[in-house]
Amino acid sequence: PEPETRLHVATVQGMVKRVLYPADEGSPIPVDQYDCVIIDECHRGYNLDRELSEAELGFRSEEEYISTYRRILDHFDAVRIGLTATPALHTTEIFGEPVFQYGYRRAVIDGYLVDHRPPTRIITELGEKGIHWEAGEEVAVYSPGKAQLDLFRTPDEIDIEVDGFNTKVITEPFNRVVCAKLAELIDPSLDGKTMIFCATDSHADMVVQLLKEAFDEVYGSVEDDAVVKITGAADKPLEKLRRYKNERLPKVAVTVDLLTTGIDVPQIVNLVFIRRVRSRILYEQMLGRATRLCPEIGKEFFNIYDAVDLYAALKDWTDMKPVVTRPDIPFAQLVEELRRVENEGDRQVILDQLAAKLQAKKRRFRGEHEESFTTAAGMSPDAFLRLVRTGSPAKVIEALDAHPGLPDFLDRLVTGGVRRVLVSDHEDKFARYETGYGTANKPEDYLEGFKKFITENANLIPALVVVTQRPRELTRQQLRELTLKLDEAGYNVSTLRTAWQEMTNQDIAASLVGFIRQQALGSSLVPYNDRVDRALKRVLAAHSWTPPQRTWLERIAKQIKLETVVDREALDRGEFKTQGGFKRLNKVFEDFARHHGFEV
Repeated sequence: PEPETRLHVATVQGMVKRVLYPADEGSPIPVDQYDCVIIDECHRGYNLDRELSEAELGFRSEEEYISTYRRILDHFDAVRIGLTATPALHTTEIFGEPVFQYGYRRAVIDGYLVDHRPPTRIITELGEKGIHWEAGEEVAVYSPGKAQLDLFRTPDEIDIEVDGFNTKVITEPFNRVVCAKLAELIDPSLDGKTMIFCATDSHADMVVQLLKEAFDEVYGSVEDDAVVKITGAADKPLEKLRRYKNERLPKVAVTVDLLTTGIDVPQIVNLVFIRRVRSRILYEQMLGRATRLCPEIGKEFFNIYDAVDLYAALKDWTDMKPVVTRPDIPFAQLVEELRRVENEGDRQVILDQLAAKLQAKKRRFRGEHEESFTTAAGMSPDAFLRLVRTGSPAKVIEALDAHPGLPDFLDRLVTGGVRRVLVSDHEDKFARYETGYGTANKPEDYLEGFKKFITENANLIPALVVVTQRPRELTRQQLRELTLKLDEAGYNVSTLRTAWQEMTNQDIAASLVGFIRQQALGSSLVPYNDRVDRALKRVLAAHSWTPPQRTWLERIAKQIKLETVVDREALDRGEFKTQGGFKRLNKVFEDFARHHGFEV
C-alpha cells in the first residue's frame, strides 16, 4: 500500500509475509507503522498459537511455541483490538479479558437477532440403543479410498453409539428415518430455508438423496433443485451458495462445515444436526447461521432439529486446551526430553503428551503396522501404551533404552492407510420427539417453574409489579430489564410459546407481558398482534380523526407490535425520526389535545 494510505486491510498470511519474510528489495515493516491493529474473528488464533504449559517452561524453549499469528501481533507497538462472536480461553490469553461484551441473548432482547425455539430431538430406536454386532457376526466394511466393500467376521462384540453414526458406521436406515421425520416437519414450498450439517461429504450425498425421496413421499413431488449439497467437494460450491442466498431454490442446503462461518443467509429458519459437534465454539458458529433477522418472510424464531443428541457431547470453551500443545513435535524429541528432564512434574507432562501422540498414531495402525511396532518395541502397542500411562518415568526410559530405534520408527511410520468404516443394515424406527426445556423435562414443568419465578420475585423486581398491577406505566427500560432477568433465569418468549403450544395444542404468539399476566393473574392469553389490532380499532372508532392523525396512530400500533412499549424516546428515532419525530406528532395532534384538555 501507498505510505499515505490511512487504512490498510490485510490477511494474517499477508502480514506474515510482509513482516517476517520481506522481499529483498523491501524493508521490514517498522514496529510503529500503525496506531491501531484490529483483528476480526480473533478466536481463530487457536489454530495457530501454541502456548507452553507452566511445566513445559522448565524444559522447552518458549520460542518454539510462539506462532506466527502471535508474532505478528507482538511485532507492532500499537493498540490491538480483537473482535469475535465466540471468545475462547486462548482468546483471553492472547488479548486479555474482554473490555466489552455483547452476547447473543442480549442481541435477541434488543431486537437485533432472532431467538430459537427449544431444540427438538428426533429420537430413533437405533439412535437410542446404538448399533450392536455379536462376536463372530459377519460385518460389511467400506474403504472410501478404494470404493470397495469387504466382509469379515468380527472376533469380538462391536457397539457403536449415536455419536459414531455416519463416521464410524454407515447406517442408511437411521438416516432414512431421520429424513422422513424432517420431511414432516419442514415444507420446502414455504418461505424460509433449511441448513443440514452432516458428518462427511459422502454422508451429505446420502442425506440429499434420502431427503428428496422423503419430500416426494410427503408432498407428492418436489423440484430436484430444492435440496442441494454445498460442501468443499461439491461442484461449483460458491455458485450454489450464491443461489441458496439469493434465489428461491435451493430451499435446503446439506453441508459438512463449509457453511459454519461467514455465511449470511437471513432466510434460514431451520438448522438440522445429523453430526456430533464437541466444540461449543463451532456449535455457536453454526447457530449463528440462523440468527439473522428476515422480516420479509415474517421470521420470528428459528428451529433446531437434533438427531444425534448433540448437547450431550458439547464441551465448554474452557475445556478446549489440547493435551499436546504442539501436535507435530517428534517422538524422538519427547523421548530425548524425558531422558534429560529431572523434575518429576515435568516428566509427567512429557509422558502425557507421549501417550496422547501414541494413542492417535495407534488408532490408524493396520495389521502390518502392529507387527512392525511389536518388533521395534518388544511388546504390543497396547502393552507399551499401558506402560507409558501407568509406569514410572524410569520404567519407560528403561524400555526405550532397550529398544533405542522405537522413537525414529514411530516418526517414520506413515499410518494414514485406507480409512474403513462399518456398514450397518440394522433396521430403524422412529421412537419419539423430545423438546429441550433445560432442567425441566416437560412443558408443564417449565410453565410451572415460570409461574413460581414470577410469584417469588413479584415484589423483588419492580417491573413485575408494574406489569401485573399498572401495565400502562411500563417503560421500555423496565421491560428490557425484566426481559434480561427472566432470560437469565431461563425463561424467554420462544420457549414459553413452545411450552404453551405443547401443553394446550394452541399456538398463541403472545408477548412476554401476556405470558406473565396469564401465569400471575390468570388473564386470557391472546395473540399479541390481535390485541394491538383490537386496541387500534377501538381508538380509531372513538373519535373522528384526520387522515394524518390516523396514519400516525397506525404507525404507533405497528411499532408497538415490534417493541411492546413505545415511549417518547422511541418516537424520536428510526422511522418516526424520518417522519419528524415527536415534535411533528405533537403538532399533528395539537387541535385534538386542546379540544380534550391535554397539555400540548
